[in-house]
Amino acid sequence: MASSGEDLPSDGDSPPAAAAVAGSAHLLGFSDEILLHILSHVPSTDLVVNVRHTCRKLAELCLDKSLTHTVLLQRDYEAGEDQVKQLVREIGREIQQLNMAGCYWLSGATIEHVARCRSLVKADLSGCHLTSLRLSKVLSALQRLRSLAIDVSPGFDAGQLSRECKATLSRVRELRQTLFTPSYGVVPCCTSLEKLLLYFEILDRTREGAILSGQLMVGQSNVPHYQNLRVFYARLAPGYINQEVVRLYLAVLSDRTPENLHAFLISVPGSFAESGATQNLLDSMARNVVLDALQLPKSWLSGSALLQHMRFHNPFYLSFSRCTVSGSLLMQHILNGGKDLRSLASLNLSGCAHCLAPDSLLRRAEDDIDSGILEMLVAACRNLRHLNLSAAHHHSAEGPGRHLCQLLARLGHLRSLSLPVCSVADSAPRADRKPAQPAMHAVPCGFGKKVRIGVQACPSPFPGQAGPQPSSVFWSLLKSLPFLQRLELIGSNFSSAMPRNEPAIRNSLPPCSRAQSVGDAEVAAIGQLAFLRHLTLAQLPSILTGSGLVSIGLQCQQLQSLSLANLGMMGKVVYMSALSDMLKHCKRLKDLSFQAERPALNVVIFPLLHEGLADVIRDVPMAHLDEITLFKSRVAEEPPNLWW
Repeated sequence: MASSGEDLPSDGDSPPAAAAVAGSAHLLGFSDEILLHILSHVPSTDLVVNVRHTCRKLAELCLDKSLTHTVLLQRDYEAGEDQVKQLVREIGREIQQLNMAGCYWLSGATIEHVARCRSLVKADLSGCHLTSLRLSKVLSALQRLRSLAIDVSPGFDAGQLSRECKATLSRVRELRQTLFTPSYGVVPCCTSLEKLLLYFEILDRTREGAILSGQLMVGQSNVPHYQNLRVFYARLAPGYINQEVVRLYLAVLSDRTPENLHAFLISVPGSFAESGATQNLLDSMARNVVLDALQLPKSWLSGSALLQHMRFHNPFYLSFSRCTVSGSLLMQHILNGGKDLRSLASLNLSGCAHCLAPDSLLRRAEDDIDSGILEMLVAACRNLRHLNLSAAHHHSAEGPGRHLCQLLARLGHLRSLSLPVCSVADSAPRADRKPAQPAMHAVPCGFGKKVRIGVQACPSPFPGQAGPQPSSVFWSLLKSLPFLQRLELIGSNFSSAMPRNEPAIRNSLPPCSRAQSVGDAEVAAIGQLAFLRHLTLAQLPSILTGSGLVSIGLQCQQLQSLSLANLGMMGKVVYMSALSDMLKHCKRLKDLSFQAERPALNVVIFPLLHEGLADVIRDVPMAHLDEITLFKSRVAEEPPNLWW
């Protein structure tokens, strides 16, 4: 490999490989526009360290502004210390956006080289090793910085930040701060903040066992400045200490609610009792603020008249996850009685058992939904792109055009959808009807087993080939959503053994009775989604052969992540052959995860009930903790384009 410009072939020379393919098309024969598009998929470190030194043409293209303007090192695990240093040394002054989120393997000394990127406007350094002094040195050099993401770890001392560093922070308009210790972090220095994202990951005890207190923050002389704030977002991990600390942030916010605040979102696991300060804040928001994005703790909304006083204007994101919001309240006070809400892009109703029923007090799990409320919801929010209805029983009544799947089929703009398994069942089980046998469908051709005689085979995975087309409502729904990119089908009683942002539930409930009629044929229907990238299947008791998985592997060629949990009867995993066959066809798969309780392809990171689990988690990089141990619904979890 050439290492200097003198060794590069001249512009008129043919690349070495071209001689062997003379007279045929060569990669470098493409236009610059096509080559730049190809190079945009190559890691930045490879472009600078390797590709740039192959020939003069690539040397020029690799330094094109379209490639050096934004550098993404997140998940680039092959980017070592020397490569990152060389990258910054050679194109540092050209970089305007730098994402190093989760680059925990790089030393603090290497992260310090970011100070060379004098043109940086946006920098994500969350998950990186940065002491207060190193952060001060880096930020002192970045005078153009307007957007910043960092971690605040134990030992952080705002008093060590230099005057130049504070000057940079005073110009920052967007801040994403992950707190591992009770602290304001750099918020008091950010006097121009318009967007503040806070992630609270504080453990209740230190490594030595001492109990932490949120009151450690009181000693700081400065308080946050919120006068220009437009977006406030806080996501809390379980633990009382996180709630104590976020209250101090909210107390400052309640003293003077920003007039331009348009997005207010707090995600809290479990209950979070209101205080005098939070009540004052909500009252002030109801009087002075018009919102277009809202998420509040369920205890603040349940049984209160708060929603009746909130004002909305062209909302784009609403989350009422786990709240006891009735369909009547939802339609009347949030959706303006079914009026046009074309602006709403994302709606999270996960765990809202009453959202499709007129009354929040009388509904039972086995009761049918009110199709009229759902129809009004679909008509009002016809441009929805992300919808989450998981973690609740949504059972459709008998009758044409009243099924949940038939009504959701009208939302042609959906890109991500999360549904409970029982909601896609064709009809309710009846005593006079024989139990369905959905798990006995035969395996499609190519799987290596013969088709059972007298049993309907799964549809052919290849377009144009003969094969029966299922007529289920779920099949019809997916047929009407050809551009869906993320699909979650999760049992209404399913709970993860190790949730990250919800309280742990040790006692698992059996699957809903309606879920028994959802089997391999319905899973095979997912194969219609040619653009599907992310798939989650959990608590489907009638999956036995797994033949539907093969159809997905053959047809969903864009699939990048696959999460499976509790498929088939408990204690019996007989779909492994089908899964193995499926994975042969998933050429773009990046993430594959299984519930730890299942023996199939199981990797136990650490015993979940071990007394030292908290200390083990403390040492796991946050990126991997989220990716590997977390099994949950991700649809409409956060507003679209919240950060990067």
